Amino acid sequence: MSPVIINNGNRLVKKNPLMKLYAKKILLGSQWASHKTVIIENGIITDIIDGKAAEAEMAQGAVIPGMVNCHSHAFQRAFAGFSEQGSEGQDSFWTWRAIMYKFLDQLTDADAEVIATQLYIEMLKMGYTRVAEFHYLHHDINGATYPQLAQMAQAIFNAANNSGIGLTLLPVLYRYAGFGKQAPNDGQKRFINSTEQFNQLVTDCVALSKDYTNSNVGIAPHSLRAVDKDSLLAAVNHIRVFDKKAPIHIHISEQQKEVTDCLAHYGKRPVEWLLENAELDQHWCLIHATHINQQERQGIIKSGAIAGICPTTEANLGDGIFPTTEFLQEQGTFAIGSDSHISVNPIEELRWLEYAQRLIKQQRAILADQQQLSVGQNLWQRAAQGGAQSTHSNTGELAVGKQADLVVLDEKLTRLFAHSDQHILDSLLFASQQNPVQDVMVNGVWVIKDCQHSLQQASYDKFTRLLAKLSA
Repeated sequence: MSPVIINNGNRLVKKNPLMKLYAKKILLGSQWASHKTVIIENGIITDIIDGKAAEAEMAQGAVIPGMVNCHSHAFQRAFAGFSEQGSEGQDSFWTWRAIMYKFLDQLTDADAEVIATQLYIEMLKMGYTRVAEFHYLHHDINGATYPQLAQMAQAIFNAANNSGIGLTLLPVLYRYAGFGKQAPNDGQKRFINSTEQFNQLVTDCVALSKDYTNSNVGIAPHSLRAVDKDSLLAAVNHIRVFDKKAPIHIHISEQQKEVTDCLAHYGKRPVEWLLENAELDQHWCLIHATHINQQERQGIIKSGAIAGICPTTEANLGDGIFPTTEFLQEQGTFAIGSDSHISVNPIEELRWLEYAQRLIKQQRAILADQQQLSVGQNLWQRAAQGGAQSTHSNTGELAVGKQADLVVLDEKLTRLFAHSDQHILDSLLFASQQNPVQDVMVNGVWVIKDCQHSLQQASYDKFTRLLAKLSA
């Protein structure tokens, strides 16, 4: 069957309506299987059969589901490394934020596309196959609305399309500087919309998404300090007109100060207030639900909402540690994100998710259970499936009817460590110091082959020139 030529940004991608991939080892659900051929039609897995089918391409290593990145601020990739100067013990999330605001004063929509393209290529090369972009950079350098309200959003769509990563765009509603409808400060001028203007932005983004394959749109009320109840519920009601299952993400309880301020204003803790005032369900993702008590933790689980955990950023910002052990023991659902992109590596996120619990509990091999004794496999599976839920995408596992988002591990590297089936993902998370990702497929298209992306050099050149300009 002849390939269909898809104009994917600046590249022409050959996408076969029908392809076959043979794997000596492949993770199907919670079980490793051997010698299987995956049949893929128009990006969807339509069958998985025994043995090597005729004309099947051979995977050069074990095949696992692609990872979903549930939380990204793409522009912050260019900011990585700019905020690590000492301040005699006085640095915090809030001082970091002030530096970030100054950095933002320079970025155009063209710059945002360059940064996001580089970031998304880096994500793909590390095994992320979809990203939820928590997008709050809406206006121009002076804070004025662009002629096209979704101009910045289109830069993100373009970057995802050019790189080949799946995209869940989450336009951010940001209205206030703090609880009690505090007036925004100058550093926030590029984020601010009225509720009416934000809903129009969402409408425009939904329309834009129809021109881009493998994309969808949700919303992200920024935080309880940045929205009030009326605007939050109005935004939720608006997106529900387009999609009753659209993802809704929100920053919540990231910092102790946020909890204290929320208690002072509402008389409730952030998650406590949200559970009482919004109809949380499995389509909500609570980002940085770090500082929660037992009742809030159990409320999240009962609602079906997902905890979006970003271990490297939360460590970098000094946020705190999510109660992952208790949350998973009580059958909570989680996803991982790279957030500020101080690291762009799902292996590191999951490794530190486990290591933080080991340091607190002074025990080992904590985030596993009787059904899945392998910590690495348990975390990869749960994070991929939770990420799929957080983006309302047909991904997260390799099964008939699912989208063909998958990662092929470099057999030359995995063979250096314990590599029997039950140890593959443990070695991946805890032993490998090199990138083990050989090939990556998104929606039935190879976007990484032999560790390379077709646009990586051009993207690298544009990105490094931009960094030089920003650093001048």
